[in-house]
Amino acid sequence: MVVKVFTSGISGNKEVKKRQQRVCMILDSKNITYDVIDITEPGKEADKEFMQQNSNAKDAKHPLPPQIFNDEAYCGDYDEFDLANENDELEKFLKVPAGLSSNTKVENGHVANGTTSSRENSAEKESGDQQVPESN
Repeated sequence: MVVKVFTSGISGNKEVKKRQQRVCMILDSKNITYDVIDITEPGKEADKEFMQQNSNAKDAKHPLPPQIFNDEAYCGDYDEFDLANENDELEKFLKVPAGLSSNTKVENGHVANGTTSSRENSAEKESGDQQVPESN
């Protein structure tokens, strides 16, 4: 059983970005292993179609990320995730055994539990976040 968080890496909507980050931050803090699936990456059209067909769109024509699944089973969207977290029912919402914790998992180029993807690492390098050695 793998928790999957469907996200959009190129969303211009700040609220969507904040929600995606919050879901990942909460899962990291609870040590719940998950896969991030960026539906905007090339070759992820099937994942995008799966998310759209198996999620519930409330206010939009298509469901907006983040959408959360456990394998093929739909768990819910951000609002349902947040409510479950506030009510201390996150494991029930995610359909995982209570007290589940595990190590960082990397699958298909996606990273879980507090680490960054290679895409984020390369962006940091390009922005010049490099350390300069000190001279004596």
